[in-house]
Amino acid sequence: MIPFLTPEILRNPYPIYEMMRASQPVMYMEPMQFWSVFRFDHVRTVLSDSARFSSAGGRPPASAGAAAGQRDGFSLITTDPPRHTQLRSLVNQAFTPKAVAALEPRIAELTHELLDRVADSGEIDLIGDFAYPLPVIVIAELLGIPSGDRDRFKHWSDEVVASADTILGGSASGSLQAHREMNEYFSGIIAERRRAPKDDLISALIAAEEGEFHLSEGDILSFCALLLVAGNETTTNLIGNAVLTLLEHPEELAKLRSRPELLPSAIEEVLRFRSPVQAMFRTASEDVDIGGQVIPAGSRVVAWIGSANRDEEKFPDAARFDIERTPNGHIAFGHGIHFCLGAPLARLEAKVALAAVLERLPELARVNDEPLPPARGFIVHGVSTMPLRFRPQG
Repeated sequence: MIPFLTPEILRNPYPIYEMMRASQPVMYMEPMQFWSVFRFDHVRTVLSDSARFSSAGGRPPASAGAAAGQRDGFSLITTDPPRHTQLRSLVNQAFTPKAVAALEPRIAELTHELLDRVADSGEIDLIGDFAYPLPVIVIAELLGIPSGDRDRFKHWSDEVVASADTILGGSASGSLQAHREMNEYFSGIIAERRRAPKDDLISALIAAEEGEFHLSEGDILSFCALLLVAGNETTTNLIGNAVLTLLEHPEELAKLRSRPELLPSAIEEVLRFRSPVQAMFRTASEDVDIGGQVIPAGSRVVAWIGSANRDEEKFPDAARFDIERTPNGHIAFGHGIHFCLGAPLARLEAKVALAAVLERLPELARVNDEPLPPARGFIVHGVSTMPLRFRPQG
């Protein structure tokens, strides 16, 4: 097994990142045939310089877009300007500050509904009972798809994320089937919306199909898949990583309980300290000199966000978790034109969710000290389950 895919490394990749920043911050990984950059400035350059580092072709092999009839791939992620600018402006209306702020009452309602189910028991799987269902219900309602299908969404999302492991020698045995199932599912929803449009994002995409954006059916399928996967994976891991990191740093947890106004700052530090997305792919459009290494045109490049956010040259005492860290210029949501469209929504969901957890689950603690199983896929960073106990209310 490639070292990056072992459970131990997936749980804690940071010692390897530190070693790479010190010894080989820009390196060619021969077995996988890609370049890696590990330092903050280099990662930011790769992510933001769309002229020299193209997103088209930047996806890993066996990625979702290439599978089973999805002709256009993950359009928003794997396109460059000017097409990217058009596509992003189309969905941006759903994620403006005003549109996101309007979702807060519904997010709070869902948050407390989920916590109501466990409040009397004194036990919770923070991921399965809470951190997964909350964001997937929110994104499902935005898209206009039944949130009751969320177990299927979880399976598909896991497979999409894990399919990137093929670049490190992992298996993608279930990914093609998952992509076929997801495309068939969304094709059915799209057909329903063509017959009877609703006030949801899929209907808006269909309305744009014949408009100035000239969307294809494949474009719409790509949008649906991207929003479903990105709309839940990042936030699930952000919430889970926040709770886990606070439990591992009881002094910071106590500080946050006594000063709840620090919650936004704490969320930013979690994003830096345990970035939910660890890596992004690009392709060099020309020969590029980075850190004294020439990355040849056509090379695939992996920008290690998780390493960049622990770079000692950017963040003083970078290995320390500090919920009052200022400034905190992390790049957990990317940088440049591909900055995560859903970042405001993820931050809002995390703020509402964590405030409720701190308020409603007193004396929160791990059930045991056994290592937690990591989330699937080296691109994301989190755990797949987190059994916790607390003092029951009632």
